[in-house]
Amino acid sequence: MGKRVDGKVAIVTGAGSIAPGWGNGKAAAVLYAREGAKVFSVDINIEAARETKSIIDEEGGECTAYHVDVTSSESVQAMVKKCIETYGSIDILHNNVGIPEVGGPEETTEENWDRLMTINVKGMFLTCKYCLPQMRKQKSGSIVNISSIVAIRALSYPCVTYSASKGAVNQLTQSVAIQHADQGIRANSVLPGLMYTPLIEKYITSGYGGDAEKMKQERAAQVPMKRMGEAWDVAHAALFLASDEAKYVTGAELVVDGGISCKSS
Repeated sequence: MGKRVDGKVAIVTGAGSIAPGWGNGKAAAVLYAREGAKVFSVDINIEAARETKSIIDEEGGECTAYHVDVTSSESVQAMVKKCIETYGSIDILHNNVGIPEVGGPEETTEENWDRLMTINVKGMFLTCKYCLPQMRKQKSGSIVNISSIVAIRALSYPCVTYSASKGAVNQLTQSVAIQHADQGIRANSVLPGLMYTPLIEKYITSGYGGDAEKMKQERAAQVPMKRMGEAWDVAHAALFLASDEAKYVTGAELVVDGGISCKSS
């Protein structure tokens, strides 16, 4: 066990994984626990949240699994109340919930646009809205929102809704950071690049004829490091931003992409 967030309480949304393997939220929850935090592992799939809890329990950490729908105001308020009742504070809010979609404006339905905006943006708005009063009361808190490099760069395939939603996440984060900077509260975003997680395999592989190996090879070839990132790369970046090591860092957009966003083509 490390001590980088020792004694802190971390809510991690999307803390489960949609399939076997390490998703970003699952890795972050386990890493926070390894570094001394008490973790409130929440997911719309309670069994996935419980799986993450079981890993933390087996490693000697402290974790509570909880069901939440981040798009529901009532559900998020209940989550915040339960976390405070259980652990007494909220020191870290790690927002990981988000889904991708491939397609430009013509291919994207209005229903899917609304769905992604609700899940990817409204979910983070609601968790911030209801966690901030507790953080303000404590005069401390760190919010880490998982965004994407598509918020700042176009990729080789169109993903208009995902890009727009992640751009909104960046500005949501900066707005919160500035408004609450003098209250001991920090807010930062992590911008992963081409990652390989169970979520990516589910949503992106279909565009490669269902060939996961082809998808991995073609995506890796675009990256200067010639490999995709993994959930632990995102988790370690988030850990830094959540910890007191980043006590003078707020409103930042930490890119974790193997250098791909530095390329002009």
